[in-house]
Amino acid sequence: MSRVGKKPIAIPSGVTVTISDDKLEVKGPKGTLSTPIPSGVSFKQEEGSLVAERASNDEAAFHGLARALANNAVVGVTEGFSKAMDVVGVGYKAEVQGKKIVFALGYSHPIEYPLPEGIEAKAERLNTKASINQYQTTITLSGIDKQKLGQVAAELNRLRKPDAYKGKGIRYADKYYKLKPGKTGK
Repeated sequence: MSRVGKKPIAIPSGVTVTISDDKLEVKGPKGTLSTPIPSGVSFKQEEGSLVAERASNDEAAFHGLARALANNAVVGVTEGFSKAMDVVGVGYKAEVQGKKIVFALGYSHPIEYPLPEGIEAKAERLNTKASINQYQTTITLSGIDKQKLGQVAAELNRLRKPDAYKGKGIRYADKYYKLKPGKTGK
């Protein structure tokens, strides 16, 4: 029994939902998203809400998945999603230039990351008291597609993974990183 799949999705005013056999298209003030509908799961609209139904208990996992994807589409076209990334380390910095982000991450060359369509970025430089002369740049990614936003954040994280001892690198702002002690063992 899928608890997630049974919850109805509230459709705000200004959002239109088009249901076809294999996909769900959601239009709202921020844009248009479409999400696939797995076989064995169907959607119907009733009284300002969207309800997911399944044909049998064999599709229980797909039932919750389809409902979650539809909910993410509705939230995306109304509010949008955002994710914050921290660039931490002496000499590490990031700068948004048009539709690309230029990083200085301790390599011999700057790294340019082109932003995909539908994803926007802002960069802020903060002075932190974590250590002497350590600066931190916060990159805020935003967009309407939650999956694409998460993929971009993961690709940025892979450019320079946070190091286990000092924590230098590109980190998720909402994730806690436990640092290893050095050789002194303190």
